[in-house]
Amino acid sequence: MNNPGIQKSPTATGLSALRWPSPWIAAATVTALLVMTPILSVLGYLFHPGSGTWQHLADTVLGDYIRNSLLLMAGVAIGAGSIGITTAWLTSMYHFPGRRFFIWALLLPLAFPAYILAYTYTGMLEPAGPVQSWIRSAFELGYGEYWFPEIRSIGGAMVMLSLVLYPYVYLLARAAFLEQSVCALEVSRTLGCGPWRSFFSIALPLARPAIVVGLSLALMETLADFGTVDYFGISTFTTGIFRTWYGLYDEVAAAQLAALLMLFVFSLILLERWSRRQARFHHTTNRYQALPEQRLGRFNAWLAITACLLPLLFGFLLPVAQLILWAIQTWEQMVDASFYTLAANSFTLAGIAAVAALFTALLLGYGRRLQPTRWLRGLVQIAGMGYAIPGMVIAIGVLIPFGWLDNALDSWMRNQFGISIGLLFSGTLFILLFAYLVRFLTVSLQTVEAGLGKIKPSMDEAAWSMGRSKLDTVRRVHLPLMRGSLLTALLIVFVDVLKELPATLVLRPFNFNTLAVRTYELASDERLADASSAALTIVLVGIIPVILLSMTIAHSRPGHAKPA
Repeated sequence: MNNPGIQKSPTATGLSALRWPSPWIAAATVTALLVMTPILSVLGYLFHPGSGTWQHLADTVLGDYIRNSLLLMAGVAIGAGSIGITTAWLTSMYHFPGRRFFIWALLLPLAFPAYILAYTYTGMLEPAGPVQSWIRSAFELGYGEYWFPEIRSIGGAMVMLSLVLYPYVYLLARAAFLEQSVCALEVSRTLGCGPWRSFFSIALPLARPAIVVGLSLALMETLADFGTVDYFGISTFTTGIFRTWYGLYDEVAAAQLAALLMLFVFSLILLERWSRRQARFHHTTNRYQALPEQRLGRFNAWLAITACLLPLLFGFLLPVAQLILWAIQTWEQMVDASFYTLAANSFTLAGIAAVAALFTALLLGYGRRLQPTRWLRGLVQIAGMGYAIPGMVIAIGVLIPFGWLDNALDSWMRNQFGISIGLLFSGTLFILLFAYLVRFLTVSLQTVEAGLGKIKPSMDEAAWSMGRSKLDTVRRVHLPLMRGSLLTALLIVFVDVLKELPATLVLRPFNFNTLAVRTYELASDERLADASSAALTIVLVGIIPVILLSMTIAHSRPGHAKPA
């Protein structure tokens, strides 16, 4: 190539050897640093001197935050792990009636935000709800004359979170089971191992890395949850941060709580990576065949159907049915002009955030493709950690630097020109959209990098040799090749933003509401039926990426002639 803008080192080859003019790399570096700002601003408060409020929190409620968070994580690990692994193994290895339906339907609870599930079950199981009303009517009992579990408890929160988070484990565990070589299972059977022993001795160890990743995702979501624990009155880090910021008006103590929660998340990430490095399990053959799907007898088939139906029933079908029933009863009062305004606000925010995340991911991903230096790789990797950081932490991390910037600009304008410009950033939608970008950039970034990795460097070189610029190469070569993946990333970020509650609750401008915030406000006022229309809209939109995900899985099974 004779393009004067490109230089090659004498020994290097490929894209990594190209020394590009600085603007593209500089833009990627600045963007990565900007996205990292909220994370760094929160971590910086670890070294800030403790205030009187922090000492008060440490003496009174900090222990509750830590204990309840750990209990929730343990309960969700057991609940989501057992449901996800069991259903993944049954749908991968056995043939029973309804199996093809359960393969994709078990992903449907992903469409339910945990806080909406909590609101729905509270309305169903509270003393005035349909379940306890039926019990009193059927058995002629008065309230207090029978025992009934308390839904608003830490046990109830464990169940709610497990029901919506088990698909993470199911998804990755099933993919791992399907990728396992049939030879390993055949050898175990020739050695006299029964189905259970083969599962625990062969299949489960081989799938352990994938299961650990699924559990880690579920536990990160558990730490990030705000709506469920707040509604159930459980003191955790997210509720503590919210109360400290809005109740005690102490940004230092709130940021220190956020930093401590971030350390929990980082510890979880490191533990997940450490656990996968301690023991490695490899296939010893490249021979893949269709997995031997054992046909179950009548009794065992019913057990398998029950095991797959229960999480689907309680995690999706029953709550959706209740939401539909409430929506039918209340839609005439609740679906009005203000509801359409809420929907427009939510969809507009989600659309803008999805597009911004995609373009930012393209800038970072292609910048790292052009010059994959250790510095740029590290920056992009840290910038892509937002999905693991709770929304409440990101909200605090965004407010602190932009609040300082607003005050500094306003002070400068007062001193120089005698006018006040108010809050240009922290009082507008800009700060909310920036928080969405930090939180959900990971989804777009992973999709973009996966798509770029499938495009040969020679295609870039061919475009450059024809005089195309880097931007034109991305537009004319990469975008058409990655169209499907990019649309999927847009849709997933759109739905994630639509469901996001804590960051929206903290950062939204005055008199600006979304469907998620309105659902939270109505549920907090115990108007659970009135919240159903907004909640049902969020759930129904959330089903779309779940269906796309199930279709992707069905067409990506190694060693299989056709989808299950």
